Amino acid sequence: MVAPARAPATPATPTTPTPAEHGGPLEPVYVWDLVVRLSHWAIVLSMLVLTFTGIDIARPFLHGGSGKAGFTTGYVRVIHFYAAQVFSLAVLARLVWMFTGPRRSDWRQFIPASAQRRRDMIGTLKFYLMLRPSPPPATGHNPMAGLMYLGVFGLYVLMILTGFALYSVSAYTSYMHGWQFLLGVFHGAQGARWLHHVTMWVLLCFAVQHFASALLTARVEKNGTLDSIFTGYKFLPKDRRKDDE
Repeated sequence: MVAPARAPATPATPTTPTPAEHGGPLEPVYVWDLVVRLSHWAIVLSMLVLTFTGIDIARPFLHGGSGKAGFTTGYVRVIHFYAAQVFSLAVLARLVWMFTGPRRSDWRQFIPASAQRRRDMIGTLKFYLMLRPSPPPATGHNPMAGLMYLGVFGLYVLMILTGFALYSVSAYTSYMHGWQFLLGVFHGAQGARWLHHVTMWVLLCFAVQHFASALLTARVEKNGTLDSIFTGYKFLPKDRRKDDE
């Protein structure tokens, strides 16, 4: 008896992650609202400008010629001050939004107030230490990242206050002169300058770690983590537990 002819093999096509990999069918979930996304990118872009101009203020490397071109450092300082205003307003907006915004943007994303988020913190730490294959599910920030971001916002505030203290030294006729009391808190202009400089490098180190962790999480979870800071949407299992449950 002749065996029936087999159909020709068709080339394999790329497939999306199966529901089993995510715990169930996926659906788009609006996680990051417009205030969160705008404040995030305002902080990122202003930090890039502040870092570049701040390094030049501390150790000038942009040299101008004679006449108006020789005022390079003055222009750099002006750009630095305007970028500092954008940074300060973006940080202030995000801090206010922690207490006035929706649940996925509020302070519970940063402080592990629920028992479940405290338990998930251990699991998330094991994931970052490569001791488990995937992190516990989280709609917004995972609890370990949220707690780290709380510390980062503390550094943002320190950066702003030391900047205000330094600006007050030469703000003789400006309302910013009122921040001169901070010089006593930071042990003078030199102490404020040292804290300002060191905090900048700590934040740059965090930025590198933050991007690396986002890449790792996005690769493992395959839920649009990186895209979500642009669109606001993640792709999450339909049968996921409720926020902060």
